[in-house]
Amino acid sequence: MKRLVVLGGGESGVGAALLGKEKEYNVFLSDAGKIAKKYIDVLRHNEIEWEEERHTESKILNADIVVKSPGIPDHIPLIQKLNATPISVISEIEFAALYTSANIIGITGSNGKTTTTLMVHQILSHAGLDVAIGGNIGDSFAKQVLNNNANYVLELSSFQLDGIENFRPHIAIITNITPDHLDRYDYKFENYIASKFRIAMNQTSEDYLIYDSDDQVIASYLETHNIQSTLVPFSLSRKVTNGTYLEQNKIIIEFNKRDIIMPTTTLALEGKHNIKNAMAASTVAHLLKIRNTTIRESLEGFQGAEHRLEQVLTINKVQYINDSKATNVNATYYALESMNTPTVWIVGGVDKGNDYKALYPFVNEKVKAIICLGKDNEALFDAFGTMVDNIIETQSMSEAVQIAYKIATAGESVLLSPACASFDLFENYEDRGHQFKAAVRQL
Repeated sequence: MKRLVVLGGGESGVGAALLGKEKEYNVFLSDAGKIAKKYIDVLRHNEIEWEEERHTESKILNADIVVKSPGIPDHIPLIQKLNATPISVISEIEFAALYTSANIIGITGSNGKTTTTLMVHQILSHAGLDVAIGGNIGDSFAKQVLNNNANYVLELSSFQLDGIENFRPHIAIITNITPDHLDRYDYKFENYIASKFRIAMNQTSEDYLIYDSDDQVIASYLETHNIQSTLVPFSLSRKVTNGTYLEQNKIIIEFNKRDIIMPTTTLALEGKHNIKNAMAASTVAHLLKIRNTTIRESLEGFQGAEHRLEQVLTINKVQYINDSKATNVNATYYALESMNTPTVWIVGGVDKGNDYKALYPFVNEKVKAIICLGKDNEALFDAFGTMVDNIIETQSMSEAVQIAYKIATAGESVLLSPACASFDLFENYEDRGHQFKAAVRQL
């Protein structure tokens, strides 16, 4: 019996352990931290051996395959020891792909991948296809593979793609690439870009790579690298051949034939970035020969992702918006760009060496006050201190929301769009968003 060792006891790790048990591996799961009770219960119920708060090397270095959580960096000593052996160290995405011949749609990018993934899933579901959603969202891919679906729509992070060898999505999307997570890539943007393009590394001309041709980083990479996939561009700014573009505010797909999909005015979500997400999702559906009516109905009824420009409540004619998932400057750029009222902006957290210059025009034009929410707000004061009359430091979400409530007046908005990671004051961006919504409801 082959031995499978899973490093990390979160969603992806436990999913891989369950699939390994189903495929008759001798499975051992190890986590250097604490494992959540809900996952311990699953491991016990399925009689999978596990440990927490340590890595027992004698139980790990005898593996045939190691599935590594995307959150574990390659530079830690245990991973370096494993990499010095013949043991295969892969991601849960790679492991799960070994056990399905289903149609896979993989979606990556610095921003927009969650919304695009949800859009694609909604269209395929509405079309009546047997489809499951997974990867970096919802249940792990490995757990979903146990259900034998015909189609998988996967949101994929660069960390997940770093651990693939043969993984090959039939349709891949790269929404955009901007600097993010550079601490995992030796602070070299080119390493991060290469990581994103791993999504296409095993594709052939029978597969499709859908990409934003307005994104100069993506366009430059494609000019200098030989990608085997059939390339399908989309653009907000110009007509493209064999791709998707805008004409008189209508989404047009020209692939084999010319189809008018829908007017952008009827999209449920606002903002240029959501038009791009809708274009990418429409293109997937078009390649899968889904009817235009189905695509249009799905996108007109699409409600969006939690924590991504999520409308929470309107109180005293002030709109409260939760964009906690904006963990980098580019995501916050889209959020501020979409605001059409004076805005009280809640920002801050773990600054990953952010360059805030791209936000200056929006702050000057739209932001009434800034509320800093982080343990160290010095970079925010340096960047924006002279741009607004009110810039205030807070240490808790309830305090930030209370101050925003006092500052904002009728017809204005309060926007949580942190542009930073959440780990200084919160467990993760979901916890940050939930605390924001709870504090708003308490008003």
